[in-house]
Amino acid sequence: MPDEPSLSAPPLPEPLLSQPSAATDATALLIADLTRLHLTLAVAESLTGGALAAELIRIPGASVVVNGAVVAYQTELKHSLLGVDRALLAEHGPVHPDVARQMAAGARTRLAVGGRDADIGVATTGVASPDAQSGHAPGTVFLGLSRGSESWAVELRLDGDRAGIRAGTVARAVEAVRQLLARETVE
Repeated sequence: MPDEPSLSAPPLPEPLLSQPSAATDATALLIADLTRLHLTLAVAESLTGGALAAELIRIPGASVVVNGAVVAYQTELKHSLLGVDRALLAEHGPVHPDVARQMAAGARTRLAVGGRDADIGVATTGVASPDAQSGHAPGTVFLGLSRGSESWAVELRLDGDRAGIRAGTVARAVEAVRQLLARETVE
């Protein structure tokens, strides 16, 4: 009797178990802290292009604390969507600490839910391309943080290629918000 053709495919290799990244672990802690403290977060992104928002909402329960995100990649959108001062953008360009601060404040107020501003705004702006931009070297990044009437900027100098700079920015932004929360709970 002839062999019957096999209808089964060869077994697939065992999938590699993905290990959570350091950013993901920190992100889970951030979402847990925001939930415990009943605080909300709004995000404004430029060079990270939505990667920070994706990192945040990957965590179960993020919908309770993350109001939303704006990707304002083009300079004009930083003004029209987030309220960044047009004169500031014209004078300094999009890679500047005051731009980061204003982006964070704009996200916090413009991503209000139910008439209530987000408690915290976080923003990313900088240079991930291999070429300098507005006189800033690749890897120059500013994070903006906004809480109430206060705002801060954090300057980063990151090494690596475009993907590495963007990933490093996301990880540092998560950590910056965690540090802000830690400072508040100590005070």
